[in-house]
Amino acid sequence: MAIACVSGVLAASRLPALPPVAVLVALLLVGAGAWGRTQDWRRPAGALLVGLALFGLHAAWTLSRQLPPELERGDFELSGRVVQLPEHEARRTRFLLRVDRDDAVAPALHGRLLRLSWYDDRAAPRDDRFGIEAGSRWRFTVRLRAPRGLRNPGHSDSERQMLAARIAATGYVRDGERFERLHAGAGIDGWRERTAARIDREVARPSARFVRALALGDTRTIGDADWDTLRATGLTHLVAISGFHVGLVAGFAALVFAGLWWLAPALGRRMPRPQAAAVGALLGAAGYAAVAGFALPTVRTVLMVAVVVLARLWRRPVGVADALALAAIALLLVDPLAALTAGFWLSFAGVAWLVWCLPRVGDQPLVGGFLAAQWVATLGLLPLTAALFGQASLAGPLANLVAIPWWSLVVVPLALLGTGLDALQAGWGGWAWRLAASAFDLSWPLFEWLAGGRAALWWLPEARWYAAPLALLGALWLLLPRGVPGKALALLLWLPLLWPDRHLPRPGEFDLVMLDVGQGTALLVRTARHAVLYDAGPAVPEGFDAGERVVVPSLHALGVRRLAATVISHGDADHAGGFDSLRRRFPEGPVFAAPDAAIDGAAPCLAGTAWEADGVAFRVLHPDPHFPSMGNESSCVLRIESAHGAALLAGDVGEVVERMLVHDHPGALRSDAVLIAHHGSGSSSDPALIEATRPQVALVSAGHGNRFGHPQKAVMDRWEQAGAQPAVTARDGAVTVRLRRDGVRIEARRRDHPRLWDAQRRIDHVR
Repeated sequence: MAIACVSGVLAASRLPALPPVAVLVALLLVGAGAWGRTQDWRRPAGALLVGLALFGLHAAWTLSRQLPPELERGDFELSGRVVQLPEHEARRTRFLLRVDRDDAVAPALHGRLLRLSWYDDRAAPRDDRFGIEAGSRWRFTVRLRAPRGLRNPGHSDSERQMLAARIAATGYVRDGERFERLHAGAGIDGWRERTAARIDREVARPSARFVRALALGDTRTIGDADWDTLRATGLTHLVAISGFHVGLVAGFAALVFAGLWWLAPALGRRMPRPQAAAVGALLGAAGYAAVAGFALPTVRTVLMVAVVVLARLWRRPVGVADALALAAIALLLVDPLAALTAGFWLSFAGVAWLVWCLPRVGDQPLVGGFLAAQWVATLGLLPLTAALFGQASLAGPLANLVAIPWWSLVVVPLALLGTGLDALQAGWGGWAWRLAASAFDLSWPLFEWLAGGRAALWWLPEARWYAAPLALLGALWLLLPRGVPGKALALLLWLPLLWPDRHLPRPGEFDLVMLDVGQGTALLVRTARHAVLYDAGPAVPEGFDAGERVVVPSLHALGVRRLAATVISHGDADHAGGFDSLRRRFPEGPVFAAPDAAIDGAAPCLAGTAWEADGVAFRVLHPDPHFPSMGNESSCVLRIESAHGAALLAGDVGEVVERMLVHDHPGALRSDAVLIAHHGSGSSSDPALIEATRPQVALVSAGHGNRFGHPQKAVMDRWEQAGAQPAVTARDGAVTVRLRRDGVRIEARRRDHPRLWDAQRRIDHVR
């Protein structure tokens, strides 16, 4: 029944659009009737329908509560409570706000969850003032828009994540408007934040950030370099509070309650000791899950403990597999949108693999059983890890052999002991936290060394949807008993996941992949065996770095392992901002940049620079060596040409430079695809250039709702009248143009990979 229910939820999440609510209600009633009243094949069919209908109804309700597109960019004065832990950065504080239900000023947002940013140093708590604290209440004016994210190759989908978190709108606090702090931090989240601050004071060493994570599930101070190390060693599942840690607390609480019943036998007259120990385990697990902010792995473990406790109270036997299945059903019945998160699949799949192999593992010695369990978890979870994150940690099995026993049996108990003592009396837990930090410091250098190896992390190209199920079937085949024949053939089932078809062009052909980086530019040119990147996307001091967040993950998803060359058209932050992050991950290959771009180690991008790769010619048309440094007007203009098509990438040049190009290259600018200059602003796209290129595709890289109004309608009308098909990242997401022997093909991410939570489709529907 659990498998059928999960399958229904998964099927619903893959729908391009939701059925009408009436249809979903009918499916729910039919499915519930079949599930509860039959005992044949109709019962799992009913569970499947229940999962599908529940997911659809929850998704429809959540989408209906999101900010309507017609109210976007509006200002709202509202009051609410800060939930979970705010993230304080150098020039920005990000937090979640639950709007008060009795707020008379913003009735359209009553009870909604908002994700906000405050670009003000006053938002960060200091010794001499209060800032945004967990559990505090505020009143201020915010500017909001509906949840929307970037759509690119790879596995990150912020719109899906916001749907799962039930976020109704995103926005920022309006600087200069009146704001008021109504109440100080309170509740469990306020206690978590105060405890995290005490850990920092008591430990006073860099490893305090990991003690906070293991004691409270607070990962805010773990930096990008730390996450890189954890990903490369496959240890991300151990950093925050995991289900295994909740199980340790539940077991300890059960021992405490059993000890109390042993010391006071009279208590057994009211409740037998086994039942009391079970209730204690549930209380301990629930309390620790609250300390962790009810993260999904902890909730899953609490549900499993609850199932076992209820079975013990009713004196009915329940195996581990039954408890896992009932926990999955319970979680999906309460929150089917949890299936949109990676944690749901990894949590339940990890336990399911171990449950399936427990009989064989349990018959072996302790060390042999641990190694067998590690092998099962590594092989069984590899397909999901590759499908969800596009990566596989080759150093993970070795790192986990050390980290699982050392962190879970030494570091975590000490961190938890410190938290428990500090909850009794502030300051009592300092010695335990310091011991936890010392124990952690003994192991961390080993993991940094493992992560530093070039083969530690294997990035995998994006695969088709059926690749993960086939690989899971292959893993199941490999883990069958030894006598099962044909295990070598199971490896073939892994090929679609580990070596997917990347649809690379043949010699003499090339592809253009314009990434969706917001208000900026990053475009990949792929030939048969080489990749050239034109611009690296924007980066702003407030924290968003498209190079790190978009360009690098997209290159990995496209199977790019090295760049043959990088061209930075000019030095503006929306084109060159992501270069530093890009260069850290892709250090190979020459870099060409505009002479005034101030890119360290870059060769000047000057007219006449040319090279060839796989039968495709690259040639810089502008600027020439004598052109003055003029910012946008000095942008590198790159022409790409092969026997099967040509493209022109124009940077941010204006109409004057465009007319110069037409004058200097008469009859030689004809192109099948053009990256429109300056994101489609009114200062570019001169009619003479449009007539000289007359492309089939006009590409525009611009952010949704950008303050410049790019691309301008008059500009796009000129290109369309010349016969060009427009492709705009703000509307289409990442766009791929394939210039092949059989013609030009256009692929748009939002159009070709539709999702029921797609914000752009709802905007188009309103229009």
